[in-house]
Amino acid sequence: MSRIGKKPVDLPSGVTASVSGQTVEVKGPKGTRTFTATDDVTLAVEENAVTVTPRGKSKRAKQQWGMSRTQVQNLVTGVTDGFKKELEINGVGYRAAMQGNILKLNLGYSHDVDFEVPAGVTVTAPKPTIVIVEGSDQQQVGQVAAEIREWRKPEPYKGKGIKYVDEYIFRKEGKR
Repeated sequence: MSRIGKKPVDLPSGVTASVSGQTVEVKGPKGTRTFTATDDVTLAVEENAVTVTPRGKSKRAKQQWGMSRTQVQNLVTGVTDGFKKELEINGVGYRAAMQGNILKLNLGYSHDVDFEVPAGVTVTAPKPTIVIVEGSDQQQVGQVAAEIREWRKPEPYKGKGIKYVDEYIFRKEGKR
């Protein structure tokens, strides 16, 4: 039995959910999000909670049970609090700045990197060495943060590059 799947997803005040077939639509202060579950689970809205139950006892139904419940929980979290990734830029002369909808990154290349921010995600640069990616879709926030980090991954000798704030960079000793 899934320990995660059997818990109902509570809906805080100001958030509404509706189920039509296998699709859940959650509306909240930060927008509207939808998730379509597989046919292995049943979705229902009861009072102020969304419940997910498996159809049958197959291995796939049990797998989809916990995963679907977590996806619905992420919808609720996205429309209430949103998701956030913080990136830190290390290196002499490395910096970031927002110009309209474009993030300008100076990462030691012969040219500046212009990263166009997709719709549904907010990118801010409160300091030249900090970039914050926020949005209501966890997958999209993580993808945008990963694409920004990809321009200059942190290297193990001096730690120069773009890293997540909570990321640990394994440092190596240089030549002797």
